[in-house]
Amino acid sequence: MNPPEARSTIAFLGLGRMGRVLAGHLVEAGHHVRVWNRTPGRDGDLLAAGATSASSPAQALEGADVLVTALFGPPAVREVVLDGLSPAAGTLWIDVTTISPADADEHARWAAERGVDHVHSPVVGSLGPAADRSLGVLAGGPAAERAVPFVSLWADPDRLQVLPEASAAATGKLVANLALAVSFQGLVEAVRLGASGGLDVEQVLTTLKGTGLGPIAAMKGQNVRTGQFGDTQFSTDLLLKDAGLMVDTSRFPLPALTVAAQGLLAAQRAGHGDDDFSVVARDEPR
Repeated sequence: MNPPEARSTIAFLGLGRMGRVLAGHLVEAGHHVRVWNRTPGRDGDLLAAGATSASSPAQALEGADVLVTALFGPPAVREVVLDGLSPAAGTLWIDVTTISPADADEHARWAAERGVDHVHSPVVGSLGPAADRSLGVLAGGPAAERAVPFVSLWADPDRLQVLPEASAAATGKLVANLALAVSFQGLVEAVRLGASGGLDVEQVLTTLKGTGLGPIAAMKGQNVRTGQFGDTQFSTDLLLKDAGLMVDTSRFPLPALTVAAQGLLAAQRAGHGDDDFSVVARDEPR
């Protein structure tokens, strides 16, 4: 726990699956954390741990010296922060939301005009690493070092990157999520190819050990093996949203990502948007 002089008053906006874990680390570290979420009822465990609930983003921000946002995407950041809040000069704004580099530049300009220290700090990893404080973390912007004591609470020290621009952090996050989407599509296709040649899922997963698809097979193999996708670590909706940001950002074609996004879109349309993104393998041979 931090000594009293190191404690900050933090407004934490956005209590999705990842946001709740990150906010919990801030509470555990001894910070005074006020939490808000658009959908009520997601803060019970945080309140029990010592956080306080706010009825609005403005109430959460009142008197806070740090603002942390973990929202669904760029439109939510615009609605909640850019169009809805007036942080005091000197406030540190740490935005964990996955956004595009162009969005990050816009947010940085908005903050600079108000004397706010903006740091874009997305995370790389799912809920397990978040709970274990072993996420990859990017912190981008001129004030990035100011954010490090906070984001290091959930970071693997060897995977914490401090970058000079917010847009660089946004790009890095999209690159990481492209790798996730494309590699899982590779796993799906490996299962299809294996089944076509007489291999079952277990044989395919064993074969993939030590290959380029080994890490994703280890990460999501159990989901594919069992056909169970309800333990959502990273939702279909979120990864599909991020895929759109990747396509909009890239100056070059992304054909592998396009195929992966088609599978995500089909899963979303089938009502699996809140399931783990590995649900795209729901109909694969087992």
